[in-house]
Amino acid sequence: MEFRPCIDIHNGKVKQIVGGSLKDAGNQAVENYVAEQDAAYFARMYKDAGISGGHIILLNAKDSEYYGATKEQAKLALLEYPGGLQVGGGITAENAAEFLDAGASHVIVTSYVFREGRIDYKRLGELRHAVGKERLVLDLSCRRRNDAYYIVTDRWQMFTDEQVTEELLKELAGFCDEFLIHAVDVEGKAGGIERDLAAMLGAWGEIPITYAGGVGNFEDLRLLGELGGGRLNVTIGSALDLFGGSMAFDEVLEYCGKVL
Repeated sequence: MEFRPCIDIHNGKVKQIVGGSLKDAGNQAVENYVAEQDAAYFARMYKDAGISGGHIILLNAKDSEYYGATKEQAKLALLEYPGGLQVGGGITAENAAEFLDAGASHVIVTSYVFREGRIDYKRLGELRHAVGKERLVLDLSCRRRNDAYYIVTDRWQMFTDEQVTEELLKELAGFCDEFLIHAVDVEGKAGGIERDLAAMLGAWGEIPITYAGGVGNFEDLRLLGELGGGRLNVTIGSALDLFGGSMAFDEVLEYCGKVL
């Protein structure tokens, strides 16, 4: 299990938010932590620690008055750690090259490949052609409804009809290099992981998957390693001491470096 760091940017600031609280209207979100440092600071820290594969997420919509500042922060981080970070948020087949040229190792995409709640395979194919399978991460972040997990889009505000299952993972794996999956209902709450989701993802595990959401302590980390069979990578946000939490960054790196 690898630790995959994150840099979430909202309204031009590095933040940790409660995932389900994000709203386009008024650029609102419930904030757990707002960093004084810019995104390049965190990118430099991750580079110095020798960890890669983390993700930068632009949390503002493209029509937001803050999108320009958020994008600028993302590019500062990419410039600081070229090839070491992935980037997502508003990525399309048309603008993906801009972020790859700026230093992203991969682009992360959700909303662009969904239309009217379903996967748009034409767009997905265009995206794969534009960037290459090896540089594409599909974000299948999801929320629970009727005892199943459904992919959500548009900054996690809109439910799709697509259920996260092993069959869907297998189907989409032909288009991408990795999956990023936030358990949105527990994202930013540091109150425990989505156990059923973690177990299902770990049971599949045919390409790399980064799980995010709910890790609040080392017991949660242990449980994720157990349920995921050691096959899931992990992101920790609000619980990490870098973002005001109690889990020490160095201890997390050491823990995740062990065979789980």
